[in-house]
Amino acid sequence: METRVAVISVIVEKGGDIENLNRLLHEYGEYIIGRMGLPYRQRNVNIISVVLDAPQDAVSALAGKIGNLPGVSAKTVYSGVQG
Repeated sequence: METRVAVISVIVEKGGDIENLNRLLHEYGEYIIGRMGLPYRQRNVNIISVVLDAPQDAVSALAGKIGNLPGVSAKTVYSGVQG
């Protein structure tokens, strides 16, 4: 199965659905290479970068599900690296 390296950038606003975000990340855990989260207290947001090596359909599905959570937004960047 063809996979791609991608980064999903996530911004969680105050009161965002953290519980379901963590559930989704656990659900797609087999594809996640790593993640980094930064609290930005002055603006009451959390910024999370999730790095994946996954089929493009899985990356798109995860990003779409994350973006549909209340108080959460997500954007995806794909690398040219395929495997």
